[in-house]
Amino acid sequence: MIIPHPLLGPRDAQEFVYLGDASLLDRPDWQHPEAGSAYYEYLYLRDNPAGVHRELWFHEQGDRSWLVVTRDTTTHEILSAELASQVALSKEPVR
Repeated sequence: MIIPHPLLGPRDAQEFVYLGDASLLDRPDWQHPEAGSAYYEYLYLRDNPAGVHRELWFHEQGDRSWLVVTRDTTTHEILSAELASQVALSKEPVR
């Protein structure tokens, strides 16, 4: 599988480490009164969708950047790749 790195161009997926659902960028507010249950859901409850999904990938054997990769889990087709820092700063929820 080839991941289109936004800075370095096409890279082999073997250079990366898969880290899970990109919604992990949307961490709950630790000061909220319901923070305990929100963190429980954040840490332990995961969906396992088939189809288009946004995922976190770490470029371990390269520039050590974090990417949000949009991928179809049924075909492994990569639809897009963005720097996770830009996605996190966009203030839009990751879904």
